[in-house]
Amino acid sequence: MTDQGKDLPVPLERLLLPADIDGRHGSNRAGSDVTKQIEADNDLDAIKVWLAEFRHSPHTLRNYRKEVERLLLWSVLELGKPLSSLRREDIARYQAFLEDPQPRERWCGPRTSRHSPAWRPFEGALSASSRRQVLMILNSLFAYLGEAGYLAGNPISLVRRRERVAQNPKTVTIERFLEQDLWQHLSEFVDRMPRETAGQKARQERVRYLLSFLYLLGPRVSEIASHTMGSFVESRGKWWWRVVGKGEKEARIPVNQEMIAALERYRVFLGLSPLPDPDEATPLALSLGGRHGVTANMIYRIVKDVMTRAADQLQANQPHKADKLRKASTHWLRHTAITHQADAGIELRYLNKSARHSKLETTAIYLHAEDDAWHDAMEKHKIVKNND
Repeated sequence: MTDQGKDLPVPLERLLLPADIDGRHGSNRAGSDVTKQIEADNDLDAIKVWLAEFRHSPHTLRNYRKEVERLLLWSVLELGKPLSSLRREDIARYQAFLEDPQPRERWCGPRTSRHSPAWRPFEGALSASSRRQVLMILNSLFAYLGEAGYLAGNPISLVRRRERVAQNPKTVTIERFLEQDLWQHLSEFVDRMPRETAGQKARQERVRYLLSFLYLLGPRVSEIASHTMGSFVESRGKWWWRVVGKGEKEARIPVNQEMIAALERYRVFLGLSPLPDPDEATPLALSLGGRHGVTANMIYRIVKDVMTRAADQLQANQPHKADKLRKASTHWLRHTAITHQADAGIELRYLNKSARHSKLETTAIYLHAEDDAWHDAMEKHKIVKNND
């Protein structure tokens, strides 16, 4: 169950639970008169079934795995009980724990590989907005397992609604994006990447193309990994990106001339024609050898690596900006794309179509112009000193 007998948490994929706390006898398990809709008979297997529902959305899968992993580890290590025995009072204890994960040496550590002995579930305490997000994710888990006939009830459904839902979109704005100067620094860093050897040139061309794609079209990283060059289509002299996204929804996104130029450059470097043929099966992003497509996880690691190295160059003079860039991910670039489009004055209805949000209210949280004007206006409010 724990790491080398030290009672330290381990990642979900290495977790082994003894029968008395693996959930097969959990006090919140559904009765024998309920027909289960999944085959799982212990908590780990039930969690894996739930997580498999998100296998086509790697970013969501990583976030959801992180939160259920944290709760399960806390439950077995701190309470000595399976996840399927948790009650409302236990959820209240966990909410308090998220504000201050203790003992810190057991639960908190630096950001590192899941294979590292230094790995811990937390880096530190979670903010109020992060804690709300945790409850939303865990509520989804418990609701699913209840519907599946695995659990008798959902203890999080008893949490007061205002504690577990996100704030009204009209009252919040997106913060996980790169400001123009930080995005510019990242772009310039990529332009300066070494190109002396064939391998260096291949890496630089690929990351340049990926950043252009992520910034100009605002996709989810899984969408790049799952689509082909044939998803670029021409209609009436204009190019569009035809994408099947979240929830298997089909959409098409306008492809501007800058994105066309980035696509042509990457394809010519690969020895392909400048523009794709209809229904071309070439993956959107290729391995360095050019033989097969890259996975969503690989795209994430490629971009994360270049962000980290670009952040290192800012550390000495702008440590706060370096810290933000290190925290950034591929999904931040989706937020960055939508935010910068809004800053450029693109209408909300077009932003909504490009972002593929179901509601205008969701897209509206990317609008920062009013906040900027408000902040500028407050510069007029100053301390007046009497010089007499």
